[in-house]
Amino acid sequence: MITVTKKDLVELGYGNSFATEIIRECKKLMIKKGHTYYQSRKLDRVPIEAVQELLGITLNKEI
Repeated sequence: MITVTKKDLVELGYGNSFATEIIRECKKLMIKKGHTYYQSRKLDRVPIEAVQELLGITLNKEI
């Protein structure tokens, strides 16, 4: 599974606070899908598919 971090999003051109918000919203999305693992506050990685679903764009798989 390819994952994305805040650092990856910043490298793609998103601002720090927006990248943080994207990760937060992706974690909420994953929790809604039944993946309670993402309730951890320290977890800062989310699947690339969750980011793509949230933003509605396709990201390069070589992040």
